[in-house]
Amino acid sequence: MSAKRRRDYYDEDEEYENDAVFANGGKSQKVEVDLSLLEALEKSQSQNKNAVEVVDLKTLKKLVLSFERKLKDNIEARLKYPNQPDRFADSEIDLHDDLHKLSILAGAPELYPDLVSLNAIPSILNLLAHDNTDIAVDVVQLLQDLTDPDVFEDDEESDEPARVLVDALVENNVLELLVQNLQRLNDSDPDEMAAVYSTLTTVENLVEVKPAVAEMVCERTKLLKWLLGKIKVREFDSNKQYASEILAILLQNSAANQRRVGQMNGVDVVLQAVAMYKSKDPKSLDEEEMVENLFDCLCCLLMPLENKERFVKAEGVELMIIIMKQKKSAYSSAIRALDFAMTKYPPACERFVDVLGLKTAFAAFMGKIPVNKKNKKERYQEELEERIVSLIASLFGGILRGSRRERLLSKFVENECEKIDRLMELYMRYSDRVKTETERLNHLELDDLEMDEEEKYNRKLESGLYTLQLIAVILGHIWCSEHPHMRARIELLLKQQKLTNEDVKDILQEYHDNIGDLDGPEEKERAQAKIQKFISAF
Repeated sequence: MSAKRRRDYYDEDEEYENDAVFANGGKSQKVEVDLSLLEALEKSQSQNKNAVEVVDLKTLKKLVLSFERKLKDNIEARLKYPNQPDRFADSEIDLHDDLHKLSILAGAPELYPDLVSLNAIPSILNLLAHDNTDIAVDVVQLLQDLTDPDVFEDDEESDEPARVLVDALVENNVLELLVQNLQRLNDSDPDEMAAVYSTLTTVENLVEVKPAVAEMVCERTKLLKWLLGKIKVREFDSNKQYASEILAILLQNSAANQRRVGQMNGVDVVLQAVAMYKSKDPKSLDEEEMVENLFDCLCCLLMPLENKERFVKAEGVELMIIIMKQKKSAYSSAIRALDFAMTKYPPACERFVDVLGLKTAFAAFMGKIPVNKKNKKERYQEELEERIVSLIASLFGGILRGSRRERLLSKFVENECEKIDRLMELYMRYSDRVKTETERLNHLELDDLEMDEEEKYNRKLESGLYTLQLIAVILGHIWCSEHPHMRARIELLLKQQKLTNEDVKDILQEYHDNIGDLDGPEEKERAQAKIQKFISAF
């Protein structure tokens, strides 16, 4: 029986005894007097409760002292009567109540450093291993309340108490204790299922305050194993959804976590999870969000080279093409995953061509996408265009020669070069958008708003410059193929728009000059040499 349920049970007994007194009193006047006394007592308790809500250091010390006493009483009772739960039940109820009282501190985060200095953190965290899971659940709820981002202000000075608390929690093994407790919780019990959700929320809160926790929790605990096990379950529930979200957060900015999950067969696990939606749509918005989370996980996993290899071996390319062909809600997510898989990884590009993916990809490129409520949104279609342009650029970058290269180029010849017409249509649209943004930025400079060149360039990238650059790169690949019919078509379309090869060269030059060295100086030199080849050819 949970602490709360036990308290309710005892309260019912007290009400029963009071009813008996009233029944045996014999006089209605006595009953009225007793009722008025009860009303006065309830009013007094309500006023006292409101008074406690104003938390200061004195109140904090009282709360901590009371909690430590109740904890001591519970420990002593359990040691003295280990096989007689009824003898330590009252101390457990009192401990439950004091843990709930501590949650009022969430309204006074400025006292967190004092809570730490009073050395209450180790005592609170040790209760995560309490024999009574209800007490552990109370601690999880308390931690969730104390670390809730809504508690803290946005400015850096107000974040300091949060950092002090989180540092103390981490130093006292909160991550290990949370995950150990998580592993013993049972989803079939509603209270424990809620505790699972609260545990994941607390982990997310800790990562938000201290980003390094994302790698710490994966290094020190078996959380990744638990999360992967959760997303493997076929049935959908809120905790499966949240597990997918937490996994995506842990993978988002950590190459170490991406590799770690890859080594745990995580790529295959995530592929199996998304495969459930290859021919069906999610039944609710929450389930739809989970599917998006799973694809976020997959795309993060596809950052390291070794995971791209695992993806290809697990027939991930084939699965993504099947999802695209089925034209369900995961259509665009499958394109995104393929783009991540094929970026700077020729084996994935080769497999894509070998399993007849070009037909499916170019159908999307030509705008033949499935229509549903989500797809009708203009921004969705723009994102899909940008992603498919990136995918085709990756194909050209990964397949440099041979029959596969010929098959790729032939797509731009068929049906009277309709793919080149589409490419130039996109070129003009994104070119106009970038020109508009450039003019806007120039006006801002005239208004004396300072903006360095890097910031201006980033603003232009956000407005569509990167996609325009990729289109220019694709044009460069086609131009360098020296196919007379395709070259003539490009020149004709440029001329119709009153443009020349120089306009394409300018875009390629800007791309060349801004290639970063994230993958190392040698990779940067190779990329610049490739772009320089296109510039010279034009």
